[in-house]
Amino acid sequence: MPSRNNNLFLRSLCTLAVLLLISPAAFSQLNSSTASVSLTATLGESLTISATPSAVNFALVAGGIAAGSSPVAITTTWVLGSGRANVVLDAYFSSTSAALTFAGPPVSNIPTSAVLGQVTTGTPTAFTSFTQTAALGTAGAGLTLFTQSLSSANRASSRTDNLNLEINLASLPQLPSATYTGTLTLQAQAL
Repeated sequence: MPSRNNNLFLRSLCTLAVLLLISPAAFSQLNSSTASVSLTATLGESLTISATPSAVNFALVAGGIAAGSSPVAITTTWVLGSGRANVVLDAYFSSTSAALTFAGPPVSNIPTSAVLGQVTTGTPTAFTSFTQTAALGTAGAGLTLFTQSLSSANRASSRTDNLNLEINLASLPQLPSATYTGTLTLQAQAL
């Protein structure tokens, strides 16, 4: 007859064997189902310009040419889509007959034909009057400063151009002595 210790030993051994048999299943890895998250990221188009200084002064010369007090540094920055071919920067006045005005009496005007601009890095490398019909602004009162072709290498880029200004009063010999004021508008367009 087996002893009680032997029975206890056999029971323990059987319990251990059962635990060893079920243990891998009881302690094996359990994975959940999967979940998906859809990601969408949009980079919108942008086109901005800045200009410094915001004011240019002229010491006018009767019957002569006066240079602006400093060049205008124009920074054009863009992030554009693949459907765009060019960035164009225009400068213009609101009236061909009155780029600058003295309110009078009597009212006196300096026309856009007497105001000239030049950009060594753009289109008018020689001083040119603001008499173009640019894509933006008043017809006959503008000047295109540059047209930048776009490629995959410069869809997100910027450039800085210096606009030199002068006023030529050769065609205005009867212009009265006064302080003349006007506003030059700068605007870029992506085509």
